[in-house]
Amino acid sequence: MPIYRYGGQRGRAYELDTSDDYMVVRTSSRKSLFSDRPYEAAAISPQSRRLLSHFDRVTQFRAAGVEVLRTKARENALQVRDEAREQLKAEDEVQFAGRVLVEPSSQCPVIYTENLFIKFQSRTAEATCQELIERYGLSGRPIDFTRKAYFLRAAEGTGAEVFELSEQLLSEGIVELCHPELIRHFNQRQVQGSNIQANGLDNGLPKAFTQQWHLASTTIAGKAINASANVAAAWPLSQGNGITIAVVDDGFDLEHEEFSSPGKIIAPRDATKGTNDPRPGRRDNHGTSCAGVACGDGRFGATGVAPKAKLMPIRLTSGLGSMAEAEAFAWAARNGADIISCSWGPPDGAWFDKDDPLHNRVVPLPDSTRLAMEFALEQGRDGKGCVICWAAGNGNELADNDGYASFEKVIAVAACNDMNTRSAYSDYGDSIWCAFPSNNGEPSLTNGIWTADRSGNGGYNWGSDRLGDEAGNYTNSFGGTSSACPGVAGVAALILARNPQLRWEQVKNVIKQSCDRIDEANGEYDTQGHSRFYGYGRINALKAVELAVPPTQTTPVVVNQAVRDVTIQDLRSATLSLTVAETSPLLSLKVAVDLDHTYIGDLVVTLTPPESLGLEPIKLHNRAGGGRDNIKQTYDATMIPQLAQLEGKVPTGSWTLEVLDLARWDNGVLHSFALEMEV
Repeated sequence: MPIYRYGGQRGRAYELDTSDDYMVVRTSSRKSLFSDRPYEAAAISPQSRRLLSHFDRVTQFRAAGVEVLRTKARENALQVRDEAREQLKAEDEVQFAGRVLVEPSSQCPVIYTENLFIKFQSRTAEATCQELIERYGLSGRPIDFTRKAYFLRAAEGTGAEVFELSEQLLSEGIVELCHPELIRHFNQRQVQGSNIQANGLDNGLPKAFTQQWHLASTTIAGKAINASANVAAAWPLSQGNGITIAVVDDGFDLEHEEFSSPGKIIAPRDATKGTNDPRPGRRDNHGTSCAGVACGDGRFGATGVAPKAKLMPIRLTSGLGSMAEAEAFAWAARNGADIISCSWGPPDGAWFDKDDPLHNRVVPLPDSTRLAMEFALEQGRDGKGCVICWAAGNGNELADNDGYASFEKVIAVAACNDMNTRSAYSDYGDSIWCAFPSNNGEPSLTNGIWTADRSGNGGYNWGSDRLGDEAGNYTNSFGGTSSACPGVAGVAALILARNPQLRWEQVKNVIKQSCDRIDEANGEYDTQGHSRFYGYGRINALKAVELAVPPTQTTPVVVNQAVRDVTIQDLRSATLSLTVAETSPLLSLKVAVDLDHTYIGDLVVTLTPPESLGLEPIKLHNRAGGGRDNIKQTYDATMIPQLAQLEGKVPTGSWTLEVLDLARWDNGVLHSFALEMEV
């Protein structure tokens, strides 16, 4: 039974089974074996074509020319599958026809390549890395979003032995992380559910079109809709100027009229093909609508939440877990994205069928993608970090099983409807951070969200006023958490345009504070104000923009600082102390740390308050950051919740900052630390 591990040799092991009825096929021309248009189908013999009539196509990775097929037969499935495999292998057009691995519980297919992601211990010499790569017969390229990492290819014909190879590599002492490139089908998180009646500009300000009930209260078909995120009310204060939203999705109509303002589109990318053209393929409608919700100009037919924000369109069609997925985040961070919006993830169970086995499926976040996301969080925005928003999912199931949406550093977005309650499909769980208006899934007051669609008849609306506008440039029924996620990304742009100095976690906290509790009777809000259905509630854009700029300082800030260079030696601690004479109670405390070190993943940084306060030492930094250099950071209660316990305490006495180096090789210097006390 093949296994793979995320998190290194001590990380969790995941098992896969070999299926009897699935088959994976790749054509040399990358054409599909199945097509409604015969001239688009791969050229194979009539005998092979007859055998394929006994199969259904389960999923397709078009960019790679890979299709996953499943036998229609429920008896003798293995025999039917193997007969077809042998016949297809004899076709010149077929590059391979192989068995398929599946997840044991869900039986969902997992496609392995002969590629590996590997990360060496950061101190490993380059020559040592290359020696191991050559010894195992691997080839490939380095990855530059994390230290000493490579994307490698095993020898052709390695096949399923790539799993054993990965385990062997993990047993090498210099290897920190290693796993095969595993590809899963990913779902866009959309659920499908009148003519344009307003101009997009009003006295120089954007204006919500009448159908855009998610932006402001409105009346549609004689029905009053009062379930918005209060977005239009925020526009006099912020419209997203100077902020860039990266939308990672299936493709974008770059010529759409709502993306036509000067300088609107920057750093476009197709992460799958490695080009700078993210235009959509046939049926790739999703990305255009997501981008429209986030930041459409609002000059013609639909206004985005942040109409003055720039759009960085990044096309990704490679499948869940691919290396291209990781590189999409690195591209966004390097090219100036402030916010990254992702409305996709593992396939959901059927939200209306409580017995669907997919509801219990657990899909982990690959190390390769996690490291790329952490690169964006730590290096994006000149070190303040990109804000990452993620659609929670549309299965009416536990979002905590989804390793992407439940990653603790992203903002997981649920959906609420036009009746101020939970959308019927919206996923739930501890990981949900907030909710944003979308369609309902079941009949409600509206069809869903009015937003940009692929121009003309190529998108969701082929040119009917029942589906949007007669020209086919707008849809009236976009939905799912796919629509909710870019809505929150747009609010994050409004926040950052108002206060560009906020770090990513501060933006996340502003969103938390801005939320309005809805559906209190059924929302199951806990004592901390969190609901597993709505997170901290439905985001209120006006409140968020107001909270982005702190009130004018009316209370004094006292700063005490200790400045002295103290060497940080291997396996020892370095300390600085200062004495505070202030006798007034603290309203808040910030701790500024300045140290140089060539491997901050070795370090634990701890603040010890005066003994008289009776508090435990507070860890500010606990071996995070891996091989990155230096800590120049100011910590507050948003980043370190334990600092909040000092509020109301009298700070008089001796404070000590300790830096403990828990590994050999790297040294450094502690320069200073300071206490910024609001009293």
